[in-house]
Amino acid sequence: MSAAPDHQARPRISDRWPARHPERLQLYSLPTPNGVKVSIMLEETGLAYEPHLLSFASQDQLTPEFLSLNPNNKIPAIVDPDGPGGQPLALFESGAILIYLAEKTGQLLPREAAARYQTIQWLMFQMGGVGPMFGQLGFFHKFAGKDFEDKRPRDRYAAESRRLLAVLNQHLAGRAWMMGADYSIADIAIFPWVNNLIDFYAAGELVGFADFPEVQRVLSAFLARPAVQRGLKIPA
Repeated sequence: MSAAPDHQARPRISDRWPARHPERLQLYSLPTPNGVKVSIMLEETGLAYEPHLLSFASQDQLTPEFLSLNPNNKIPAIVDPDGPGGQPLALFESGAILIYLAEKTGQLLPREAAARYQTIQWLMFQMGGVGPMFGQLGFFHKFAGKDFEDKRPRDRYAAESRRLLAVLNQHLAGRAWMMGADYSIADIAIFPWVNNLIDFYAAGELVGFADFPEVQRVLSAFLARPAVQRGLKIPA
């Protein structure tokens, strides 16, 4: 008896999270700082999408179905049934997804070359600095790091987080948003992490958040946006 063809045995993301609206963009995520970047972007642009909630408690991110979409087992990830050339496109990594959605919709990423690359520059600042450093600080300050008597790891990440906040504070002086007058994917990338640092991680006092009035101002403006308020709760 011959074995079934290999492609028939491979799991698909839709095996575990079937789409009720397959014509819409499919979002697989959690309301974490990285996850809500994409839901906020989708809310801001008005693209039709269907969210699917993953559970870390049941290790959904490690299932064969999710790994078929993202072999790096991280959220968020998307499948756009109407990708380039009208073909489906699967993507992971929140920064890549933000750039893709901006280019797909023609929104929130400048078309002029210099401003476009400067926006992507600040997106990379979040991806390489703000996210990893704030996340590590959250671990050592709020979660298991509290069990460590040695506070040097926590203090190292607190110092670097404070330095990053100072960079943001200086840059935002005299600017409404990261790119000046225009709200962009740079703001959508950065401010969920700032909000998480202060709200969920409760690290405001540790990093001296009161010393960064420009960051406070822009964070307040960010959180006041209706699309942000909706996106922060998705997937519910």
